[in-house]
Amino acid sequence: MSQPNRIELIKDTLPPPPPPSPGSDVERPDPAIARTVAVLDLAFGPPSQRNYDIRLWDGTLQRGGLTPAADFSMVFQRRGALRRMLIRPSELSIVEALISGDVEIEGNMESAMGLSDTIGRNVQSGGGLAKLIPRVVVLPKDDEAPRIEESRYRRGLRLITTRKRKAAESEIRFHYDVGNEFYALWLDPRMLYSCGYYKKATDDLATAQLNKLDHICRKLRLQPGDRYLDIGCGWGGLVMHAVENYGVLGRGITLSAAQAEWAQKRIAEKGIGDRCTVEVMDFRDLPADARFEKMSSVGVTEHIPEDQQVDHFRRVFAALEPGGLFMNHCEVSTRTARRTHSAGEKFSRWLWKRDQFIDKYVFPDGKLVPLASIIRAAEKVGFETRDVESLREHYAMTLRAWVRGLEHRKSEAVRLVGERTYLVWKLYMSAGAYGFRTAGINLAQTLLAKPRPDGSSNMPLTREYMYQTPV
Repeated sequence: MSQPNRIELIKDTLPPPPPPSPGSDVERPDPAIARTVAVLDLAFGPPSQRNYDIRLWDGTLQRGGLTPAADFSMVFQRRGALRRMLIRPSELSIVEALISGDVEIEGNMESAMGLSDTIGRNVQSGGGLAKLIPRVVVLPKDDEAPRIEESRYRRGLRLITTRKRKAAESEIRFHYDVGNEFYALWLDPRMLYSCGYYKKATDDLATAQLNKLDHICRKLRLQPGDRYLDIGCGWGGLVMHAVENYGVLGRGITLSAAQAEWAQKRIAEKGIGDRCTVEVMDFRDLPADARFEKMSSVGVTEHIPEDQQVDHFRRVFAALEPGGLFMNHCEVSTRTARRTHSAGEKFSRWLWKRDQFIDKYVFPDGKLVPLASIIRAAEKVGFETRDVESLREHYAMTLRAWVRGLEHRKSEAVRLVGERTYLVWKLYMSAGAYGFRTAGINLAQTLLAKPRPDGSSNMPLTREYMYQTPV
């Protein structure tokens, strides 16, 4: 049996080469191998402490010694890959090694997302970095660095202005205008790009998303004739469902023209245009006299800076009728909720550049805040918190379903957006699944009420209404 830290060579099925003849030149071992292995042990820990395999460009294999058995392997495709990854070690440099093709993951991408935390723990201290850098600088650099494809993400980044309002608008369009055809490859038929609600672990994606729609509508206690606004409505799946199944007068607004166009077409096909509209509009441009009995926002608060959230909730409060309900569904940070303000932690976070991958390639300027911050901002303007529910495990399951769908339609995705953008999305969603599974991030639905002047809210005494089938 192999020892856990033994370095093995992958053998092809071909017979071994004949021994060298006397006097012939024998190829010397590549000295870069030993140097690379030494750095791997510092950055990732020795093989005996890993539950995954690492393979180098020449076939050299380090087998992980931990159980359970590895469900992925990390493959360094070029001699200079490790140097490029760690010369300025950060979360972003690791991800860009994967995007560029310098490093590939064979197997479960979600499991591989823990590598960032592993390296972070080993290098974020001054001592760890001091040991690592002298060994990294002597790694080979004589091969050509791969070029990270000039994708729509980088082009879009140049369009983002520094003005706060324009930056927020550009951020939304930057993410969602990648193309309806791309999203349709891996979303459910209703094009719902938010956390599903799994009543059973065996629910498929479409069922979980339908469950989510009903769960939100019941929490809001939607009634026939209610004027209902969905802020940041995406492709309009929620507002259309509410109109068709709960009898409301629905209105959805989005910043994405691509989403609005898709939704308007679906509304026309369903013949519900007299009761349902979706339009391109910034919520801040909603007419001052617009009023609604029920409102929701699903996946919107993530895009609102923490120092602007009070103003956001103030606008929602003003547009809601007394006695009305507002459902806020958003991702929240658990890391920042547990944060301290020590100099060491601030240095580590600066050094590691956490979340720069998301900032640079997926959601520019998007920052998650703790749930307590959201509730505090809402209650500051007069809202009453009536119910809070975590859907953390549900989002991990949703993201895995999306990744499976994307992988299944890889050839079509690459044709539409290119290999690098395909990898960005696969990495982004796999990292999200890892974050939800490990409680690094959470998803919270917060039901907020606007009390009447006498303090009444017309809310039931129990939560049973959330699980009753509508009449």
